[in-house]
Amino acid sequence: MADPHEQGAHEGTQEQKTPEQLEAEIAQQREQLADTVDQLAAKLDVKSRAQEKVGALKDSATTDTGRPRPEVLGAAGSLVAMAVVLLLWRRRRS
Repeated sequence: MADPHEQGAHEGTQEQKTPEQLEAEIAQQREQLADTVDQLAAKLDVKSRAQEKVGALKDSATTDTGRPRPEVLGAAGSLVAMAVVLLLWRRRRS
C-alpha cells in the first residue's frame, strides 16, 4: 500500500491549484458549513419549533376571520361532555 504523503502519490490525478483557487474553495466550504450549522441550530431550537407548531395549530383551528371553526368547537364540546359523564359515573360507583 502506497503512502499518500509520498511525492508523486497523486501525480496526474489532480491539477495544481493556485492559492486563489484554494482560498475560493475554502470560502465556499465555510459557507456550506455555516449553512449546515444554521440548519442544525434551527432544528435544535425547541422553543421556536414549538411556537411554530402552536401557530400552525391555531391557523388550522380558526377561520380566516380568526373565529374558531365549528368542527373544532363541536369536538371540544364533546370532550367536555365525555369528561363530565366520566366524572359523574365514577362518583356513582364510589
